[in-house]
Amino acid sequence: MPQRHSKNNNDLAFFTYDEKRKLGYGTQKERLGKDSIKPFDVCCLCLKPFIDPMCCQKGHTFCKECILECLLAQKKDIQRKLAAYTAQQKQDKEEAEEKLRQQKARELDAFDQQNHGAVPQYNDRNHSQDKNGFHGANSVKVTSYEEEALRTMKAFWLPSATPEAPVKAGAPSSSTFCPEGNEKLKLKSLFPIHFTEDNSERKKPKSYDVTYICPSCKVTLTNTMSLVALSTCGHVFCKKCADKFMAVDKVCLVCNKGCKGRDLVNLEKGGTGFAGHGDSLEATDFKHLGSGSGLGLVRPAMKT
Repeated sequence: MPQRHSKNNNDLAFFTYDEKRKLGYGTQKERLGKDSIKPFDVCCLCLKPFIDPMCCQKGHTFCKECILECLLAQKKDIQRKLAAYTAQQKQDKEEAEEKLRQQKARELDAFDQQNHGAVPQYNDRNHSQDKNGFHGANSVKVTSYEEEALRTMKAFWLPSATPEAPVKAGAPSSSTFCPEGNEKLKLKSLFPIHFTEDNSERKKPKSYDVTYICPSCKVTLTNTMSLVALSTCGHVFCKKCADKFMAVDKVCLVCNKGCKGRDLVNLEKGGTGFAGHGDSLEATDFKHLGSGSGLGLVRPAMKT
């Protein structure tokens, strides 16, 4: 069966609809799958199932070893920056004292020259004494001009005359930050959390995947559910049970330990560089035809 003439007509001065579709022209949409979303039982740093999980007050979960290494690395970085800042402050102080001594030396030289007529006077405040001694007024004057010209010469192609921008290190912050939420984080604000494993008979005996359930309603915890952890004891529940029982009774359903409303911490999950839980899980790119090669250039789609 012969093909349509419109699809074989490639001598036009513009792209046809079929050619644009083959080049990927227009808005391309793709729904992100499970691999693009971080599970709730995974560390935010190593992206592996956590071991001895710790949680911050914003609900970000980490392995105990991972978060301790992260905070220790931040402490070492703060000490390094503080040492560099202290050394820079000391160097600036020494340079200021050296400039003051040079200024006083120039003032004494100027006073001495004014009181001795045989010695030529130097009006150049940046003048340095000739290392070979006094060789006459003209020679000293020419030498000072040459030194000034060499000092102010803008020959950026010469290594000796290349200008250098001074690098000033600011005073570093002494606070450590959460690697996931970028808020201030201290070690004492972290608390351990405990998930309830599913050990029922309906679970397959050969399954190596650990399944967690809510200790109240016995519902299997998934990445689509909102989870709440108690900062007092660390037990994790689904949000429905937390709002229905613990918010009213003010007591943990597992260990009967008292709690308050501020002790209920919503656990964050699903946040990666690709998508976030509860947000639009659809990646959108707009491709337009580039000049010359005919390939599409990618740019973010405009929100309407």
